[in-house]
Amino acid sequence: MENTPVPDPLYYADPAMTTFAATVVACEARDGRPHVVLDRTAFYPTSGGQPFDTGRLGSVRVLDVLEQEDGTIAHVTSAPIAPGTVVRGDIDWARRFDHMQQHTGQHMLSAAFDQLQHVRTVSFHLGAESSTIDLAREVTAAEIAAAEGECNRVVFEDRPISIRFVSEEEAKALPLRKESLRPGRLRLIEIADFDLSACGGTHVARTGQVGAVAVAGWERFKGGSRVSFVCGGRALRSYGALRDIVAGATRTLSVAAADIAPTLERLQTEVREAARTVKRLEDELAGYQAVSFRAGAETIGACRGVLKVIAGRDAAALKTIGQAIVSEPGFVVVLVGDGQPAPVVIVRSADVTIDAGAWMKGATAALGGRGGGRPEAAQGGVAAAPEAVVEYARKTLADASR
Repeated sequence: MENTPVPDPLYYADPAMTTFAATVVACEARDGRPHVVLDRTAFYPTSGGQPFDTGRLGSVRVLDVLEQEDGTIAHVTSAPIAPGTVVRGDIDWARRFDHMQQHTGQHMLSAAFDQLQHVRTVSFHLGAESSTIDLAREVTAAEIAAAEGECNRVVFEDRPISIRFVSEEEAKALPLRKESLRPGRLRLIEIADFDLSACGGTHVARTGQVGAVAVAGWERFKGGSRVSFVCGGRALRSYGALRDIVAGATRTLSVAAADIAPTLERLQTEVREAARTVKRLEDELAGYQAVSFRAGAETIGACRGVLKVIAGRDAAALKTIGQAIVSEPGFVVVLVGDGQPAPVVIVRSADVTIDAGAWMKGATAALGGRGGGRPEAAQGGVAAAPEAVVEYARKTLADASR
């Protein structure tokens, strides 16, 4: 696409333009898709943290828009368009206006942090669901609330937003929020009596069109803060989603919205207390079962063995029971739960010489599964049926104990 004219970016002067006429000056296949260059365009390319526009060139869909190294703008389309063709461009206005709301909201939020807390914005990203600004230092919840409130004050005042172009020299004499490193003529976005910034993005004509600026969350990021926010239609959708979540929580918990947090804290405390009670009762039950299982132990070589399938128990519960049994000398224990793979635990008394870890490796090699451990205790998951694991233990542990 060499020697093609650089198109006039129509969105620079009129971000609200939704249709335009243009002539195709080049069409080249790249990566299996046509890249169309026009003599002028209102399609915004991905740039400065703002995503590209979509829409149509005639009947052909515009899938992506790229600014190329030579300054031309390539429209990635669903079908090729022959050079010389005069086409009508139609911008997807819903997508464009959403981006205008978010990008203008970003200018306002960055200006508010700069004016109220003297915190510089390092970078900006406009995502599909929410947008982010990265701030040069960590900010507090109170500072974030103040910046958010200042933004919405300016939104409600419905201040005008203007576009103007200045030279590089003229820009040096202006109170830009952030010095521009771009050479040549600069495009400035001015929010009346609030912010003046060099920017090539698309913005609304008045602050009232932003609708609202709502901070959705924040986190520490590279020594500063990353603040997520939504504006306009996104803020409304975010509120709707939050409303539905809160309504569901109030119905489930049978409390008012203001009582959700303390109710959850109380339930968490109750769950922790219940877990401790369950653990204590399981330990007591394991002690009673240990007495019963030791009484019914079978002879395994030179020691006594407890080889059992205990349904409904996970590896942790099986281990608790096993440890209770081998608290007395002379025992080797293999306990198997149900499931696929079946949880298997092997433990032995301190005076028994069976290597539990070696036995577990042998069992998983013979029956399928994975496991391992120390000489005194091991566990794993075995692919065979629980009864088959018990039978394997009965056949192999007698020789291992001699």
